[in-house]
Amino acid sequence: MAGNSTEYIKHHLTNMTYGRLPEGYVREIDGVQTVLDAPTWTLAHGATEAAAMGFSAIHVDSIGWSVGLGMMFCLLFWFVARKATAGVPGRLQAFVETLVEFVDTNVKDTYHGKSALIAPLALTIFVWIFLMNFMDLIPVDFLPVFAAWIGSTFFGADPAHVYFKVVPTTDPNVTLGMSISVFFLIIFFSIRMKGAIGFTKELTLNPFNHWLLIPFNFVLEAIGLLTKPVSLGLRLFGNLYAGELIFILIALMYTGSIALGLLGVGLHIVWAVFHILVITLQAFVFMMLTIVYLSMASETH
Repeated sequence: MAGNSTEYIKHHLTNMTYGRLPEGYVREIDGVQTVLDAPTWTLAHGATEAAAMGFSAIHVDSIGWSVGLGMMFCLLFWFVARKATAGVPGRLQAFVETLVEFVDTNVKDTYHGKSALIAPLALTIFVWIFLMNFMDLIPVDFLPVFAAWIGSTFFGADPAHVYFKVVPTTDPNVTLGMSISVFFLIIFFSIRMKGAIGFTKELTLNPFNHWLLIPFNFVLEAIGLLTKPVSLGLRLFGNLYAGELIFILIALMYTGSIALGLLGVGLHIVWAVFHILVITLQAFVFMMLTIVYLSMASETH
């Protein structure tokens, strides 16, 4: 059972990866080994093959779900804006207006510069990340089993080799990709508001305004600047990855005795209710830190 449990956890935490296996790579599928006589683009049959693909690997499930949820967010808000009325709003319009007002209030209270980009950016970050986090509340076996059925029925794939993670924010590539985008915005706003020379002075003459301490200042400022996207991305990833892992461990309880299964149902409900707060809070924290970082980048000394 321990071995099966380990395989179950690894399977659920492995992404559907598409990439290029190098020439000479030895693939082993169902006990049969084959040597690739040329570089081959294919879906990885496990974490080992995914690692062998290197930087060319693409997490198909993470990209698919993140892009799909982003499009759903855009279409939903476009639909509400198109159908918006000046009279008594419907429930959906009232909900969207409340959400927009909530984000706008936080932007006005936190961002002290002037930019038409900050409020739409903050709204996009909050809703998009919340939707990606919300996928964690779907039962852990539902979509992966469905994907395995599609793979085996229509493509003849071995269900054991069909990997399908449905929570994009449990993939560090997604969370760090978003945080690196925020990092580039920080650089852009810093140069835009202070100029290239002013931004350079900020990196080299803070906290000690003396030319002899420029190397020391630069190291301190560079570390502070680079830790922002790293901490922003890893915080979101760590919280959602831990939450997903707990759901998987609870799901394993259903394979035990009846008493253990009933206990698992209770724990599942309790953790799901608590996790609603977690996914909302993590989306809010990412949004607020982005606003704060961009506000700091817009300040002049």
